[in-house]
Amino acid sequence: MTALSERPTSVRIRPITMAILAMGGEGGGVLSDWIVALAEDNDWFAQSTSVPGVAQRTGATVYYVELFPKVLDGTRLPEPILSTMPTPGEVDIVVASELMEAGRAVQRGFATPQRTTLIASTSRTYSMPERTAMGDGRVDSEGLVEACLGSSRRFVRGDFSRVAEESRSVISAVLFGAICGAEVLPFSREQFEAAVRASAKGVEESLKAFDGGYRAATAPPQVALTIGVRPADASGPDNAEVERAITDPVSCVGPRLRAQTERIRDFPAPARYMLVEGIKRTAEYQDVRYADEYLDRVASIAALEQYGDGSARLTSEAARYTALWMTYEDTIRVAFHKTRGRRMRRVGEEANLSDGQVLAVHEYLHPQMEEITDTLPTPLGRWMLRSRFMNTIVYKVTHKGIKIQTTSLFGFTVLYVLARLRPLRRRSLRFGLEQRRIDDWLAQVRTYAPRNYDLAYQIVECQQVVKGYGETHANGMRNFTALMDAVPRIADDPRAAERLANLRTAALADEKGEALRAALASASMQ
Repeated sequence: MTALSERPTSVRIRPITMAILAMGGEGGGVLSDWIVALAEDNDWFAQSTSVPGVAQRTGATVYYVELFPKVLDGTRLPEPILSTMPTPGEVDIVVASELMEAGRAVQRGFATPQRTTLIASTSRTYSMPERTAMGDGRVDSEGLVEACLGSSRRFVRGDFSRVAEESRSVISAVLFGAICGAEVLPFSREQFEAAVRASAKGVEESLKAFDGGYRAATAPPQVALTIGVRPADASGPDNAEVERAITDPVSCVGPRLRAQTERIRDFPAPARYMLVEGIKRTAEYQDVRYADEYLDRVASIAALEQYGDGSARLTSEAARYTALWMTYEDTIRVAFHKTRGRRMRRVGEEANLSDGQVLAVHEYLHPQMEEITDTLPTPLGRWMLRSRFMNTIVYKVTHKGIKIQTTSLFGFTVLYVLARLRPLRRRSLRFGLEQRRIDDWLAQVRTYAPRNYDLAYQIVECQQVVKGYGETHANGMRNFTALMDAVPRIADDPRAAERLANLRTAALADEKGEALRAALASASMQ
């Protein structure tokens, strides 16, 4: 065998550069470790670093890997000095665990059409700005795909998250298979799989996920896109559900709500699906009597459809937003959802919990004085709000937040008992206040529907700005009150419905209400 030369080569060689963007729990560190092990086991230099992010708040953690051959054309190369940070325009491979992170990679200049192969899952985990937007803050997935296509030399995509779920593994193994299938590294599939086997942890599941990622990456692009991009309303009803609610609402619920579904037959057909969902939601939130109260409220709006265009859109949207408002978030509801068996099962499935492993769930709570008093009986809640002593005590206990372990006996018992206070909710300070607000809102709808059906419809839509709890809810109610105060001043304008819709859009633009105040001022309405 001829000995390899140790002399430096005159050929300029550029390292292979790779940026991996992954959120917490997705195994981004494991993926970078596999790539380093793959390279080193096959006589390459490798270096990896990571730049922590704050998950979906400001972006995922970026794992950066550089690979450099030890031998080229029989010549042993000197150990290189490798970079610890990705440089915009100089990244060969970008791997993203989620479509928004792929978009962020494009925005940061990591992906370029001259150089970069972009490998990304087309699944979506909504970012914090999307989740906390006052209106529908979702970023268009198709727009993200188009941006990725235009900003990369090659875009390898598929619903790698779904492949991970089906394999009962994490997405890092799927992405490792996709990197192999994309043929962007000078290693064989056998060498890739050897790196997985060497890790000796969850090997069978990881190899199954690896194979799924490999197949998704080698599928024709149009097939991968069709499989990967989930519709924005993927969690919504399908046509069969809607049709069943319209034609046979009784079959959509159990015997406990049989009488209520019989009543739904008397409502306009387009609104029946929303009404079925509404009675299920309100009954779960409080009781069957509460579902009857819900139907009574919507029935008062359905009687006004004679002034509409036959689409029953006023009743449909009133059914939607009345149910949402009647099931406002309070501490009882939060505790109820945190202690549900299905939630624990879902968390266990997402964590890929196996036999013999113990799951610990910690809740990080930051209750404010209003959230506590809202749950108390009205006289006691009002007294506590006025009491400086009680405000001081609550602040000292809660201002740094409270951590409760739901999976411990004490933590679960605290939340379970709180969730079982539902029968007392009707006597609570918040319950009485919200019921009056709902009735005042629907009274406005009934007042204006006979003379301006479109304006009444826009009044219903204004409920969108009321959401959340704590400061978010307070800001939403302030914006909602401003909108309702504006209605009488614009009611005689032929363009009243359009003007209210524009004001609602401004109210949804920011939580603080600055855009709404500007819109009101520009319209000379303050």
